[in-house]
Amino acid sequence: MAAAKSSDGSGPLSRKGRAIGRALHLPFTGTAKGIRRATHAHGAGESGLGKLIELHAVNGAGDVMVTVALASTVFFSVPTDEARGRVALYLAVTMAPFTLLAPVIGPLLDRIPHGRRAAMAGAMLARALLALAMSGVVATGGLELYPAALGVLVSSKAYGVVRSAVVPRLLPPRFSLVKANSRVTLAGLLATGAAAPIGVGLQQIGPAWPLYGACALFIAGTVLAFTMPHKVDSAKGERKAMLLEHALLHGHGEAPRRPGLRTVGPSVLHGLQANAAHRMLSGFLIFFLAFLIREHPLSGQSAAVSLAIVGVSAGVGNACGTAIGAWLKARGPEVIIATVLLLTLGVAACAALFFGGLMVAVLGATAGLCQALAKLSLDALIQRDVPEEVRTSAFARSETLLQMAWVVGGAIGIALPLNGSLGMAVAAGLLATGAALSVRGLLSAARRGTPHPRVA
Repeated sequence: MAAAKSSDGSGPLSRKGRAIGRALHLPFTGTAKGIRRATHAHGAGESGLGKLIELHAVNGAGDVMVTVALASTVFFSVPTDEARGRVALYLAVTMAPFTLLAPVIGPLLDRIPHGRRAAMAGAMLARALLALAMSGVVATGGLELYPAALGVLVSSKAYGVVRSAVVPRLLPPRFSLVKANSRVTLAGLLATGAAAPIGVGLQQIGPAWPLYGACALFIAGTVLAFTMPHKVDSAKGERKAMLLEHALLHGHGEAPRRPGLRTVGPSVLHGLQANAAHRMLSGFLIFFLAFLIREHPLSGQSAAVSLAIVGVSAGVGNACGTAIGAWLKARGPEVIIATVLLLTLGVAACAALFFGGLMVAVLGATAGLCQALAKLSLDALIQRDVPEEVRTSAFARSETLLQMAWVVGGAIGIALPLNGSLGMAVAAGLLATGAALSVRGLLSAARRGTPHPRVA
């Protein structure tokens, strides 16, 4: 006799199949719904900030896939001396042209104020195509890899500039700029942490596979960028921002000054100086400690484990700093920047005096935490103090300066002898220079206050 069927015409076998399908499907749908609830919480879904958070998570995951592919080719696959040469070549070949191209990014984006979604989508699509192009040459590590890497870097910076400029347009009610920036950044960090082991696993299949993964992620980001709210494209008449005050003479008088970073008060410039010190420290520690630990691992650990300990410490510090930023109030970014710079300086000085594995890990965690807080606060200062019509260009110029500071720090780290105490003393010197230039001005600006903050 045939088995009885239920009212919907299905038998026990088909019902069991559907139950198994639901069981297998539930972890993915449940995770997706949980992520959507988190990114769209506290009004972020209604304002559109949730969409930007998701887009930035995809961006971070794609970037780390590219990083895994390049690191295995440029750094880990060759002896230390050859690796130093390759890394120096990478910095020179990619960053020298970037120095010339970066000043063009801001004005170019200023000309498309109604196309910010298209600009972010274009940056994603460009990286998808470049990742695919690099997949064919990554195994050999030839010079043809570097122009594509330059293109990925420029596209990534272009995306970052536009992303920072649209955050004020997507603020939910009662959200501070620091809190919004921190939620976006934290999403990128979490996605980076999740994608990194996946990238390493793909690397075991073949050197090109992380780049295939990056290509897929960037294509998804291209689509996601166009789902952003239309209000991110509503800016009109944006003009070019300048690091120095500029005026045009008209007849016998002086025309109104174009908005520039000096014309909006000292907070932005001093915040930029402090962040440049943090970024220089970041570049220095990445390259100096990478080569130092390869030659002199932490006591009782292999070089790979030692690098992982330092990397995880810095990553955890960065994530904690970003998370702390989510609870900070809108006021006081100048005080935050000054405080975290002095804190990092103190830890670096201790690392120079008492150099060892523990102090290196503590410095990495402190540097990551403080750099995250300082950058969130700088973004809030630019979004608060720079007029909207020049804000995109101001972000472009600040990102360019910070990238150059990172390269300078990295170059010092590559060139310096592999002596731990000397390296930490140099790190403390870089921070001390930044503190001498910026802390007094930041605290003075904080005491004066900002009577008319500009928030989009």
